[in-house]
Amino acid sequence: MSTVQTLHIRIEGHVQGVGYRAWAEYNARAMGLRGWVRNRRDRSVEMVLHGPSDDVADMVRCCERGPPGARVTRVEILGEVAGTFDGFKVLPTA
Repeated sequence: MSTVQTLHIRIEGHVQGVGYRAWAEYNARAMGLRGWVRNRRDRSVEMVLHGPSDDVADMVRCCERGPPGARVTRVEILGEVAGTFDGFKVLPTA
């Protein structure tokens, strides 16, 4: 059994205008993860993933590919964070 983890990540590359947030929301929900995703003004995508550590790790690996049309150049793990999350949401651009 894996432990619960809450991970904050940033995805860089051609990741805006390709449906990345909708793709992330769909996949995170399908994996039973909670958290959020949003575009950043610097053209990256930021995400918080909360759930079993094995599932979080799987989602991070999925983020390295992203949806069709995305060209991911980097997935940066910003660290573990604390928080309570109700489902998985798309947040406004920050």
